[in-house]
Amino acid sequence: MCDNIKRLPDSELEVMQAVWTLSPPVSSAGIREHLAASYPIAQTTLLTLLTRLTDKGFLKSELDGQRKLFFPLVSQQEYLAAQSNRFLKKLCGGNLSTFAAALCDSGLTKEEIAELRSLLERNEL
Repeated sequence: MCDNIKRLPDSELEVMQAVWTLSPPVSSAGIREHLAASYPIAQTTLLTLLTRLTDKGFLKSELDGQRKLFFPLVSQQEYLAAQSNRFLKKLCGGNLSTFAAALCDSGLTKEEIAELRSLLERNEL
């Protein structure tokens, strides 16, 4: 697991989620269009966020004529695993039982808890 994957600010995470959803390579125009309904963003702001994500090692960019195309270097699964591990260590002291109790107290339905149990029993988590 990559413990060196840092937590992204919400604005950068919104952009990464768009990149993960779209098929790489993606252009800034494609990302902006994808975000338009849920997270409207100015083109200059988006370009700044893409530059930050590239500098942080989350994205790679390549020129295609006049436009830049972006490729994810960190997968959504890798990011989720790193953040889950960080959460477990920071807020639960690394104690899985504390985490599980908090998760169950968080408002999960009986069906969701049963699904988690099933995933654990099938060794799919």
